[in-house]
Amino acid sequence: MLMPILGEMTGNIHVGLAALGAAIGVGLIGAKASEAVGRNPGAATKILVQSILAIAFAEGIVFFAIFLATKAWPAVSAAAPVAGH
Repeated sequence: MLMPILGEMTGNIHVGLAALGAAIGVGLIGAKASEAVGRNPGAATKILVQSILAIAFAEGIVFFAIFLATKAWPAVSAAAPVAGH
C-alpha cells in the first residue's frame, strides 16, 4: 500500500525538479544570449541558432525525466501486495 504511493511521489518530485532545472537553464540561456547580442549585434543570427539549440537540449531533459518517472510506477505497484489477499 505504501510503496505505490512513495513511488508516485518520488516520480512527481523527480519530474518537478527536472522541470525546475530546465526552466532555470532556459532562463540563463536567454539572459546570456540577450547579453551576447547586446555586446555584438552583428553575430545575432549565430547566437540565436546556438541559443535555440541549447534551449531544446535543456527542455529535452524534462522529457527524459517524465519518461523515467512514468516507467517506475508500474514496477512499484506490481511489487506491492494486493489489499485483502
